[in-house]
Amino acid sequence: MNVYEACPSIENELFLIRKIKKEDAADLLKVYSDKKAVPIFNSDNCTGDFYVTTMEDMHRMIDFWELEYQRKCYVRWSIVDKNTQEVIGTIELFNRKAEDYFHECGLLRLDVRSDYEEEMRLRSILELITIPAYGWFACDMVATKAVPMATERIRALTALGYVSSKEVINGHDGTTYGDYWERKRV
Repeated sequence: MNVYEACPSIENELFLIRKIKKEDAADLLKVYSDKKAVPIFNSDNCTGDFYVTTMEDMHRMIDFWELEYQRKCYVRWSIVDKNTQEVIGTIELFNRKAEDYFHECGLLRLDVRSDYEEEMRLRSILELITIPAYGWFACDMVATKAVPMATERIRALTALGYVSSKEVINGHDGTTYGDYWERKRV
């Protein structure tokens, strides 16, 4: 399956993960203006700030994500809480091309509102996306960032077989980024 030709949706009893839509902007503004959540987001090697406080900036961010999808750079999905029908976060995934340990891994960025930064909710989301990511992004490893303060996230990752990596990501400008967790295809 080519995710850039037909973007898949997946779901379980709690969450629906589907491609972002412009209509998600109001809910996503709650995510990206959440001062407790933003420090946990992975903005390593990104071009902009993930703290957004205006609807105009949120629309610009969604437009940029859509453009990057059209360019086949990455997929950005919205995470919908099926009980409330609210978009409570996003997932970005792509096959990373680089000259470091994380070359050709599925790099996963998970951004959720702070009230969803809880082990069982994160596990439910990560369980949905991790296994399909190997096939969708032609990789044998999925990697994601979890800063030390993200204890709930770390517990969820550990429960799903992710392990802390000693390796770093080398950024475009030479900056190195740590705190990555990896899970190899079994």
